[in-house]
Amino acid sequence: MAKKAVATLHEGSTDGRAYSKVIKVIKSPKTGAYAFDEQMVPNEAVKDFFKD
Repeated sequence: MAKKAVATLHEGSTDGRAYSKVIKVIKSPKTGAYAFDEQMVPNEAVKDFFKD
């Protein structure tokens, strides 16, 4: 039988729930191409990430 790796992720501390993965689309002024800025930020800093 296969091990359930997902069950082990929920055990222990809940520090992982304090962060969110955020993705912002950035357009290059030079070429007009789009790029993605992808980061893991604390939940309190999500609004600050999108302000720029």
